[in-house]
Amino acid sequence: MCVQYHPFLFAVLSIATAAFATVDDAAVRALKNKMSGAVENATLSPVWNPDDSALFHQSGGTVWEVSTATGQKKEAIAPESLARFFDGKPPVIPHFTITETGGFVCLAVAGKQIRTISASGQDLSVVEPADNPFALQPKPVGPNTRSGKGNGGTKLHFINDTEETHAIEWIAPSGTRRKYATLKPGETHVQNTYAGHVFTAGGLAYTAAKQPAIAFLSAKPVKRDNGKRPAKTPNTPPAKWSAEIRDHNLFVKNNETGKELQLTTDGSKDWNYVGPMRWSPNGRHLVVSKEKAGTRRTIDLVCAAPSDQLQPKTQTISYAKPGDILDIRKPHLFDLEAGREIPLDDSLHAHPFHIKEFHWTPEGDRLFFLYNERGHQTLRLLALQAATGKIATVIEEKSPTFIDYSQKTLIHHLDETDETIWMSERSGWNHLYLVNRRNGSIKPITSGHWVVRGIEQVDEEKRQVWFELAGHLPGQDPYYSHFARINFDGTGLVLLTEGNGTHSVHFSKDRRFYTDSWSRADQPPVHELRRSSDGQKIADLGKADASRLLGIHPHLPEPFVAKGRDGKTDIHGVIYRPSHFDPKKNYPVIESIYAGPHGFFTQKAFKPYSKQQGLAELGFIVVQIDGMGTNWRSKEFHDVCWKNIKDAGFPDRIAWIKAAAQKHPCMDIARVGIHGGSAGGQNAMRAVLDHADFYQVAIADCGCHDNRMDKLWWNEAWMGWPVDESYGKSSNLVDAHKLNGKLLLAVGMLDSNVDPSSTMQVVDALIQAGKDFELYAAPNGGHCVLDTPYGQHRRRAFFVRHLLNKESL
Repeated sequence: MCVQYHPFLFAVLSIATAAFATVDDAAVRALKNKMSGAVENATLSPVWNPDDSALFHQSGGTVWEVSTATGQKKEAIAPESLARFFDGKPPVIPHFTITETGGFVCLAVAGKQIRTISASGQDLSVVEPADNPFALQPKPVGPNTRSGKGNGGTKLHFINDTEETHAIEWIAPSGTRRKYATLKPGETHVQNTYAGHVFTAGGLAYTAAKQPAIAFLSAKPVKRDNGKRPAKTPNTPPAKWSAEIRDHNLFVKNNETGKELQLTTDGSKDWNYVGPMRWSPNGRHLVVSKEKAGTRRTIDLVCAAPSDQLQPKTQTISYAKPGDILDIRKPHLFDLEAGREIPLDDSLHAHPFHIKEFHWTPEGDRLFFLYNERGHQTLRLLALQAATGKIATVIEEKSPTFIDYSQKTLIHHLDETDETIWMSERSGWNHLYLVNRRNGSIKPITSGHWVVRGIEQVDEEKRQVWFELAGHLPGQDPYYSHFARINFDGTGLVLLTEGNGTHSVHFSKDRRFYTDSWSRADQPPVHELRRSSDGQKIADLGKADASRLLGIHPHLPEPFVAKGRDGKTDIHGVIYRPSHFDPKKNYPVIESIYAGPHGFFTQKAFKPYSKQQGLAELGFIVVQIDGMGTNWRSKEFHDVCWKNIKDAGFPDRIAWIKAAAQKHPCMDIARVGIHGGSAGGQNAMRAVLDHADFYQVAIADCGCHDNRMDKLWWNEAWMGWPVDESYGKSSNLVDAHKLNGKLLLAVGMLDSNVDPSSTMQVVDALIQAGKDFELYAAPNGGHCVLDTPYGQHRRRAFFVRHLLNKESL
């Protein structure tokens, strides 16, 4: 038998046994637990009475009533008034609502007692479970049941009304489970969580809402209307017709005569007709798509240590990569009365990345659809004439770099006036435009050296747009979210927010009033009641109390701004210090990087705790920065990333850190590390390939190290199509031989977001180049394995060893 010794195997063995520092992870977790709940009144959950004459909100445990006319405040519900329902102990009121008659229903908790109290004047009573407005409707746990992305803190109040003991488990976005509590019969449990997260108990799944809610565990689950209605289907078939795809072709049936007609015969397995059916409102025409199959690449993920068997498993998943042949779907038009297809000229939509946003006019004479050409340099809104099949361009966008279709596509049709509100960066800044759908004329609604982030509301009757914007107010961070209203003709701009921070608003039912909550990384939330007509403040609704937080960690994150590579452009970031910070000492600097061009990533709103603070606690100063090439500034700022992902804004980041160190000499920029995950993993490794004179230590988690290996949509968005030499020029794999510094690579072998082979190919390239590095490969790990408890330990230990030169803390 011939035994072959592969150098890769020896490298992995030596890497796996590398020593790493001992870090007190428990101390970091304890700090997180202390800080996370240390701010009072951080959020405002306004409730408006039926006629919007008053706003109700909670502060200091009490529910207050505020007149929207005068701003005067009075006590509405005090915890003391509910004490008789809890053996004399005043409860906490995590949530309440107002009935249509103006009465209250509130959720009240005292210890392990949870009750819902109805209050009508002075008459107080306990609401029965079957009538409980805060009860979640559970669903059976299925194979795809899992948590979504967390969206704001909330609580789940579990009540076990069964005769059995139940485990309460969290289902992660990956599908894995984590046990949080065991509930015996009659017991209750309060679970802090995030809206959209899913917990299971007794075989049922409970999805946390934005407001605190009750999860009743009952032998007969509570069934109640959750207020949701089925979405209105814009393509409802007319009563006369029905249609189906059968044997890859389109069949329609006249429901009045019972006669079936086959409208196509050219469908096949690789070029078939597909839904949805897009019926014209007048019932005369039908549009379906014909799909030509592309490459349909799959990748194999090897689970080397499955939990249910000894032998490895292989998972095969669909995974398109840059340059692959895509499935191509193009619309086909059929005249139902004539029983025939109307041929379409596809010259205006010949090479699609996507064709979507289909919209019939109410009369059914035209169908609008959006064509995004592959390569993302041409975007067209097209109009299809139903009677003739003629297709014309309503509006077209062209870019020599890229059109940011994934983040800045917005179409709002105004059918009564035959217009469309359209979003575009044609001026160099992201703004709204009013398009005449008949002649294609376009007029700006908003303009200036600032950006529109999205539409909040369109009032077609008053011809006004309520929208989110950023960068409009001089002297403020250009990323802070603000809100405004403007007329369709570009006049009458009313700024609805003004505080120096990032804002969220909540409007009353008739939109005459709204609450504005704003904060910064260094400013706890401020809550205000304002008037929509002119944006003026009616009343202060309170401020978050961070005194307990500051007693635990007296150093809030510091927003910092410095000039970028050109010496002119402001670059914004945040500085994090340890709780035991001493300005007389020197601290190594760690940059937490994510330079994905789809967004910006530095902290803008106040948070009691962040993972950056946890890392800083070990004796570092941690920074986060948004350099050129990231999103939501000018188009010129964003275009730096074009075919140049490797840039990652490093010239701006280095200039920013040097400027921060000049202001704060405690920042030791002779000892600089960097870490990131996903695109941030690619960025982190690039730091020690191209900028090792500044960054000495890097941790790259699940990095998309070569954009040809990663998912198609994200990489072609910034690197373009067809795949060209720019992909190789930005590849960490190609440049692995340039490594100069300490590097930890991490990868989850079951990562379905970034192909694990991207990291393993870099590992092989580093071995072939004779470079020293460390590898952490998690056999059952998914995306960003360094965010797991063990992964966080490895990250901390690596920085402690190489930046603090210590083996233990």
